[in-house]
Amino acid sequence: MHTDHPHRTAAGPGPDLALDLPVPTRAVFGRGTLDLLGSLAAPLGGHALLVCGRTAMRRHGYLDRAEASLRAAGVAVTVFDGVSADPRSDEADAALAVARAGRCDLVVGLGGGSAIDAAKAVAVAGDHDTVRDLIGTTLPAHAVALPLIAVPTTAGSGSEVTKGAILTDVVRGFKSGIRGDGVAPRVAVVDPDLTARLPVAVAVDSGFDALAHAVEGAVAVRATEESRARSWRALALVRDNLPRLARGESSPEVREAMALAALLGGVNVATVSTCLPHRLQQAMGAVPKVRLSHGRGLALLYPAWLRSAYAHAPEAFDTVADVLGGRDVVHAVAALAGAVGLGGTLADHGFSERDIDACLTGMSGNLDNDPHRRVDAELLRSLYRDSVG
Repeated sequence: MHTDHPHRTAAGPGPDLALDLPVPTRAVFGRGTLDLLGSLAAPLGGHALLVCGRTAMRRHGYLDRAEASLRAAGVAVTVFDGVSADPRSDEADAALAVARAGRCDLVVGLGGGSAIDAAKAVAVAGDHDTVRDLIGTTLPAHAVALPLIAVPTTAGSGSEVTKGAILTDVVRGFKSGIRGDGVAPRVAVVDPDLTARLPVAVAVDSGFDALAHAVEGAVAVRATEESRARSWRALALVRDNLPRLARGESSPEVREAMALAALLGGVNVATVSTCLPHRLQQAMGAVPKVRLSHGRGLALLYPAWLRSAYAHAPEAFDTVADVLGGRDVVHAVAALAGAVGLGGTLADHGFSERDIDACLTGMSGNLDNDPHRRVDAELLRSLYRDSVG
């Protein structure tokens, strides 16, 4: 990974971010980097489809800044601002139609993981009539994609460097990923200042997603020495800064730390993937009455998974606990989650044991990367049941 630091400060995450990391995305990290968007986009295309959510980007002035930067660099801009918090196939299809009508040759995703994932779907749609054709598939290596720039405004998903996009197929009621090397953005513009206006609840939910990527990047079957090193650093950043976010602090130091934790976690997702909690949470998209953010859903699933998985990777889980400062991994993660308001059970949010079968039917993605040596329907059922409480 290539990184640039136009606004590095002494209080920032540190110069070792300049290490090359094994993802194809060029990451431009630092305060104020949103204003570099145009100069980064101009070599990639002449007409950008800018994909974002419905209100926040415009309200906070980020959309205007992004458009101004692009146009100043000679890049035409068409805006699609119809992405919801849980991106849907019909939204991505509508964006795709706009891109084709405008003959856009570049896609920019501006927002949280949802906006970036919708932008990814548009970029890789190719000649398909609908992105639904791609949900739940891995693209072939030769798949053609439009150049994509990701500009995250949350710190958690790491979608700015990952090789997947999670969307809900509204026809099948199926939430899954579009995966493949071609899904990775060409450039990630990681400007920690863009998280300054996040509601505390959104910042905290996103932060738990970064923590989950760090934990899973350390204990997954595909974990490596390098992924674990990234995990330990990301865990320490989340440990020290997520409680500060929960208390309403949003200093440049806290924002940079959480943005870096999310970026490191995203690199782990791209290189060693994730574990069962992500499969379980994504499958909950088959139960539309339960409206949970991805991060909060993970937080509610984690206690049961940690209790069950610990015996299969005790050394790595013990190191997670040590970094978080707890006596064991279950209590360490629960203490942090509770301190930032993410405790509770799935039942607290309307999920019941009657919904488990729908989730099992909607299960997709890689199940063999988890520390559990055997993953079957009974294990998945038990994890849901224990998370209901």
